[in-house]
Amino acid sequence: MNGNAAVATAVFAAFMVATVVLGLLALRGRGAGGGLAEWSVGGRSLGPVFIWVLMAGEGYTSFSYLGAAGWGYNYGAPVLYVVAYMSCGYAIGYVVGPMLWRYARQHGLVGITDMVAHRFGRPWLGAVVAVLATVFLLPYIQLQITGMGVVLSTVSYGAVSLNWAYFAAFAVTTAFVVVSGLRGSAWVSVLKDVLVIATLGFLALYVPLHYFDGYGPFLDRLVAQKSEWLTLPGHGGGDSGLGEAWFISTSFLNSLTVVIFPTTVAGYLGARNADALRRNALYLPAYNVLLFVPMLLGMAALFVVPGLAGAESNLALFKLVVDSLPAWAVGVIGVAAALSSIVPMAVFMLVIGTMWGRSVLSLTPRFAQRQKSAAQVVVVAAGGLALLLTYTAPNTLVRLSLISYEGMAQLLPMVLLALVWRRLTFRGAFSGLVVGVAAVCVLVFTGNDPVWGVNAGLVALAANLAVALAVTFAGRPDADPRPDAEVLASDEVEGKEADRLDAPV
Repeated sequence: MNGNAAVATAVFAAFMVATVVLGLLALRGRGAGGGLAEWSVGGRSLGPVFIWVLMAGEGYTSFSYLGAAGWGYNYGAPVLYVVAYMSCGYAIGYVVGPMLWRYARQHGLVGITDMVAHRFGRPWLGAVVAVLATVFLLPYIQLQITGMGVVLSTVSYGAVSLNWAYFAAFAVTTAFVVVSGLRGSAWVSVLKDVLVIATLGFLALYVPLHYFDGYGPFLDRLVAQKSEWLTLPGHGGGDSGLGEAWFISTSFLNSLTVVIFPTTVAGYLGARNADALRRNALYLPAYNVLLFVPMLLGMAALFVVPGLAGAESNLALFKLVVDSLPAWAVGVIGVAAALSSIVPMAVFMLVIGTMWGRSVLSLTPRFAQRQKSAAQVVVVAAGGLALLLTYTAPNTLVRLSLISYEGMAQLLPMVLLALVWRRLTFRGAFSGLVVGVAAVCVLVFTGNDPVWGVNAGLVALAANLAVALAVTFAGRPDADPRPDAEVLASDEVEGKEADRLDAPV
């Protein structure tokens, strides 16, 4: 290991130890005996600052350092869909977040599987949704493991192999999330956000000045030589399928889906009160400004390291970093990128564990009274499975990741529409879900995404909703509809009243 590799790796290792310690310190003064609600949603007591850093951390993943730069390098303008859908999603979350928080608080629920099971009065339905959501979330864990592995291997100048880097990602995340749960993830998010803001702010100034003598010359050169990257459908033209219809449909679908994503809901339910979520929705879009940095740096890399192809284009940003910065700075930037993998991966693992502990394993008497322990075991199992498949069959989860967001969108009628419209029946919601998921799988795996330029997930959601409404209106109402409209219309469950109504879990 040469001098640069030793310095960068030492900086990286020191921060990883600090990450684990910080996650474990989150339990200080609270003991280790809390129940599932304390572990999975932070005891519903996180204030606006922790909710902000947690949800920003869950949304700012390794894609932001790798994929956003890679998309900027390969396509250009289409990558702006990320900023579009996240900003619109935060606006929708201003309304939806407090609504879901009130419903869950009223009935002592800790996730979307709980909500579905309670709304339709069928515990087994929560288990079905848990299994389905796991299929769509597991690829995200694998992608974060892969992202951190690539970052660690690159910033160590190749001294750390990808296999050891993958294991480090799994070990560091599991070490604190199993013990400290959502609260530990929120604490680590503080460290992650400080480093992300500092490193991206520095790179936003350094790269244009170092390589182009400022933003003016850089943008002039970009317009003159790479103008295709600045308009839709971006580089690749119509063959890329990333035109205006794709941009609008994908931004619309993802902005709706992100508000019922299990990891987003975990952030909602961890809030101390609904007002914290409203303030959070106002502040979160400011974080999106940071997304422009890796996008622009990806396009800057077109001139500095031309010719990157395939997966190598995802390293566009780090090629600039390793090429021009001292080893200690490379290590710090690598830590920021790695934490952008660890925080969302922790929340993904936590949510999968909660869903299974609460809605699947709890159906058996053996685990019904040990939901937290069961959830913690599932966290290790889910992370271990993603790690194993990363080593042995990486393409399996990569293919599943193609339908992750579009598949999760098919839960919108069952999770969201069902809570605001009492008339929606179980048969209608379930029939729509089956049709929507089947349509997504067929369209995506037959290479028909987008369909006529439109995101295949939105087409499947339209079919899902049509079937759900048709079956609902054609059949009889459910025998015992719950008075959800009254719950969602009331703000009285906030504050002390909410604490009284919060059921033990």
